[in-house]
Amino acid sequence: MFDEKDLILEARHVTRRFPSAGGRELVACNDVNLKMYKGKTLGLVGESGCGKSTFMRFLVWLDRPSEGEIWYRGKDITKIKGKELWQMRQHVQMVFQDPSTSFNPKMKIRDIVCEPLLNFGRIKPSEKNAKARELLELVELPGDFADRYPHNMSGGQRQRVAIARALALEPEIIVMDEATSALDVSVQETIIELITKLQREKQITIGFICHNLGLIQSFGHQIAVMYLGNIVEVMPGEGMADICCHPYSKALLDAVFDTKMDFSKKIEPIKGEPPSPLDVPAGCPFADRCPHCMEVCRETRPILRELEPGHEVACHLFEGRGTA
Repeated sequence: MFDEKDLILEARHVTRRFPSAGGRELVACNDVNLKMYKGKTLGLVGESGCGKSTFMRFLVWLDRPSEGEIWYRGKDITKIKGKELWQMRQHVQMVFQDPSTSFNPKMKIRDIVCEPLLNFGRIKPSEKNAKARELLELVELPGDFADRYPHNMSGGQRQRVAIARALALEPEIIVMDEATSALDVSVQETIIELITKLQREKQITIGFICHNLGLIQSFGHQIAVMYLGNIVEVMPGEGMADICCHPYSKALLDAVFDTKMDFSKKIEPIKGEPPSPLDVPAGCPFADRCPHCMEVCRETRPILRELEPGHEVACHLFEGRGTA
């Protein structure tokens, strides 16, 4: 589906363990293997606590995996430190869920969007005003917003400022952690349109974390579904609703409004509660909530198998199909 020469980042067998009381461990990410391609969006979807934000934090060096490698520009970025790490941060930037908590409320917008450029010596202080206007206009905000403070702007406007700040260093990868979840639905749409427009113009690779499988299918090129730290399905974004097959992926899709406003579609909540991440079942982690659970599901954990190019699923229902 994707040209391997466009591969820009690859996670190999990434696992993150956190120690817990009583000598137990919480496995936030379990043997995660994912690829990101130049100019494409990887959507990482799942319920709260599934490990998707933990994984994306590795890409911006806010955390390090317990095991595994993440290769970018020919380097395993889990191993770099010091000045090399500082320089590498220019190439991968992040947009947080709530810009109100990621901005200094005492800084003007011009200072917020230009701070990365000043930190890396990309501009002189005398160039700050012009550069701030340029970045704000890039995200379709008036240049004179540079004189405002964050509290003088709406949620959607603040998120555009956050995107402008992420774009300032012209990174190859931008990680967006629930970047639209705190916004009204109408504002979400305009932010998604802005993101896709900027991606086309600048060939940016995007890692987009969200709960809503219906939202990410509208613009994601590749979608990975995560459950209790495990990747259970990886599939193309185009036509995703027709090809997704893991019971959890289908349950996520059934739990949201139809994006085509088909009100005849019944919304089905996912039955049951996920088990404690400190007590994940020995077999399939979704076994206790799956309507198709078999005996083998409770005994043996399924591995990702390729059903067709670009589409992998970890489910015993599909063993024997495609290639292992």
